[in-house]
Amino acid sequence: MPAATTPRIITTTDEFAAFCDLAKAQPYVTLDTEFLRERTYYSKLCLIQMALPPASGPKAEGGPAVLVDPLSPDLSLQPLYDLFRHTGTVKVFHAARQDLEIFFHDAGVFPAPLFDTQVAAMVCGFGEQASYETLVKRIARQPLDKSSRFTDWSRRPLTEAQAEYALADVTHLRAIYEYLAGQLQNTGRDPWVAEEAAVLVDPETYTSRPEDAWERVRTRSGSPRFLAVVRELARFRETYAQTRDVPRARVFKDDALIELASTRPLTEDDLGKSRLLLREARRGEIAQGILAAVKAGLETADRPHPGRAGPARQCGAVRSVARAAEGQGGCVRGGAAADCVKR
Repeated sequence: MPAATTPRIITTTDEFAAFCDLAKAQPYVTLDTEFLRERTYYSKLCLIQMALPPASGPKAEGGPAVLVDPLSPDLSLQPLYDLFRHTGTVKVFHAARQDLEIFFHDAGVFPAPLFDTQVAAMVCGFGEQASYETLVKRIARQPLDKSSRFTDWSRRPLTEAQAEYALADVTHLRAIYEYLAGQLQNTGRDPWVAEEAAVLVDPETYTSRPEDAWERVRTRSGSPRFLAVVRELARFRETYAQTRDVPRARVFKDDALIELASTRPLTEDDLGKSRLLLREARRGEIAQGILAAVKAGLETADRPHPGRAGPARQCGAVRSVARAAEGQGGCVRGGAAADCVKR
């Protein structure tokens, strides 16, 4: 098996299964993904990175590290999902939410057990939403080249710079995990991270219901009529975006939604007067959906509706650290699992 410094790209299911079998014999495996979401509602998985622990001994080197190409027609992700179900190996991610969302929507599978180094770093005093780059510098004592971060990961072949960047996201993660796991064990704060992991592997964290989509829209008016139309417009947009796998903004953006809820158009001619609505949304299927949503909102404006759900639920680590701030010892931070940044 090549060393971590020699990028190896797995393109077949047999190769992938063999590597995942190696991972099942290890105490942990580090993982990361690269994906695109600019043109779709759901993330398009473009690359998976994986690394195994270093060998034991005084001259131990980094264990095997590979790139896995999910775009290859000869590769299935089933070996990965089998590894996710293998409880003898800890699956280590940094800021895992976006990665887990991809796997949940693809197969309904979560890795178990899960360790998120961003959450662990917060509990260990590295600050709110500690980036991977920060942890590499402070724990692994290594520089990190981020020049390939915003490249097109769907293009093949990958460049050498892309491959090196991608591997660095899991090779340094080994030292970070081992350090943070040791700190948590020494301080007895493992349960705090476990509490957060329960949120990350909860299907509700990744379920977006059209009827609740309006809660993400920032509004200034509390008018029942206005909010009723906002609810129906947001419901239509979410349903349309999900069923056609397009970004919400490709249907219409939030500022256009607010404008529509304020002007309440009743005809396509009315839609043509909008300043913010995309041209393709003023006719056809989207236009008809908008008009139907406005009508439904006006018809239900006088009915009781639930208010906004309020602040997103705090992750377990946030609650635990909040308790520490009240006098039980520990560091203070804020944020919620759903809002954690990856890098």
